[in-house]
Amino acid sequence: MKNKKNILIIVFFLILQTIIYIFVAKNKSYLHIDEAYSFGLTNYDKIEIQDNKDFYDTWHSKEYYEDYLAIQEDEKGIYKPVYENQKNDVHPPLYYLLLRFCMEFSVDHVSIWPGIILNIIIYAFITIFMYLILRKLLNNETSSEIKAITLAFISSITLASLSTVINIRMYALSTLNITITTFLHMKLFESNKANLKLLMAITINSLCGVLTHYYYLFYLVALYLIFLHKYIKEKRLKQLLYYTLSLLAAGVLSLLIFPYSIQHMFFGYRGQGVISSFKNTSEIFPSIFIQICNINRFIFSNTLPIILIVMILLLIYNKKYKKTTFKITRQSREMLKIIYIPTIFFFLITSIASPWKVLRYFAPVCGLIFILIIFYLYKLMQFTINKKMCNILISIMLCIILISPFVFSLKPELLYDNKKEIVQQMSNELNLPTIYCFNSKANGFLSDIFIFSKLNESYIAKDIQYTESNIKEIVKNKNISKGILIFINDGQNNQLIIDTIKQSLNLTNCEYLQKLSSCDAYYIH
Repeated sequence: MKNKKNILIIVFFLILQTIIYIFVAKNKSYLHIDEAYSFGLTNYDKIEIQDNKDFYDTWHSKEYYEDYLAIQEDEKGIYKPVYENQKNDVHPPLYYLLLRFCMEFSVDHVSIWPGIILNIIIYAFITIFMYLILRKLLNNETSSEIKAITLAFISSITLASLSTVINIRMYALSTLNITITTFLHMKLFESNKANLKLLMAITINSLCGVLTHYYYLFYLVALYLIFLHKYIKEKRLKQLLYYTLSLLAAGVLSLLIFPYSIQHMFFGYRGQGVISSFKNTSEIFPSIFIQICNINRFIFSNTLPIILIVMILLLIYNKKYKKTTFKITRQSREMLKIIYIPTIFFFLITSIASPWKVLRYFAPVCGLIFILIIFYLYKLMQFTINKKMCNILISIMLCIILISPFVFSLKPELLYDNKKEIVQQMSNELNLPTIYCFNSKANGFLSDIFIFSKLNESYIAKDIQYTESNIKEIVKNKNISKGILIFINDGQNNQLIIDTIKQSLNLTNCEYLQKLSSCDAYYIH
């Protein structure tokens, strides 16, 4: 009866988090360049649409760009681009395979929902496994089940989690890989003998992790070192052998499935970029600091300094007045070690190695960071005050974390709700002939491909001279009675281009519309 009640509570929270995800995702109005790649790499016959011979200096309809971002009816069931494009890019193929499957349900038009729905489903499993992890950590607590369920739910609706759900990339799947890996290793820690089913599960999950994102290996290596030390110290060499073989099996299988991983990790530009990041020692600490700031913002909604101050004050109080040292049970200490050592290692390595210092690169451990900090805060409070007051205070702290985004006007990463109005305008009343004045030295076209999939007529003018004759030649036979849209990317004299176009087409008014991702948008009429 108790298990049925817990299952009902879990189902309720999963439904609630799904509603929250859908509500947030409805406000997502644009695509990041990497999200555009996600759609293109699952679907197109090449990595870059710009590699088409007819891409530049030709008028195209919106269907031309939709072909990159969406599956067409005659392409259903063709999965070859998934493997071929990843071979030629920098990521393994598992996420793209799942995204391609979801895109099969939405053909012939561009939609964010296949990627969002995939992430929502993935996050349902993340919440379940986070609950299983917390249940082990809170095993000796009163009302441990409801506490574990509630904390798992809250960890899945932080700004970090919301950002990962609406980011149509592999980071939600990588989060699931790491969460399952953590839980399986907690089970392995409890096992006193070789459990072949458990080791097989570790093999399968490790295989999925490596085929999702190479950064997963940072987490797995740290876990392996923990168990290597544990088994050698306890002289359990047979278990060490079985465990090592299970991970080697995952590695061999991953290379058989996708042998190009070696090229990506050691010889590709991203692999070389990681090595260069570690050589650039002057940037190591600034990089880590920036990502700690992102932890504060996205995981704790700018409340982390308050939490840390409270924890320090509690430690000082206990040492001064209680004359005792804060301790937790040996079992909990060992379980926490399985979480915090690989989590810290993963965070530090990805903070240094990632090409941009943004949330998504350490997103797979955000949930674990959240439960670690809250768990230690909770235990410190328990050590200092009575349980009832402790539960009240920790509940208030969690409420503050959930409410703070509204107070500080914080939003998930890559929401792009500020582009909602411009997308609607350009899809409707401002759906006019559009010229993109393109500077190839500042190529970020895919950052804005989403808007081109809404425009009926567009022309990418690559590195041209903006003369009256060139402008007239471009718009020849085009109806510009209602005006024209002009996009100008970086590195150009915007005013000179605008003045030339106005003079060439006998147009008098120019309205600055908005900065898109990689260009400025103007309406000339």
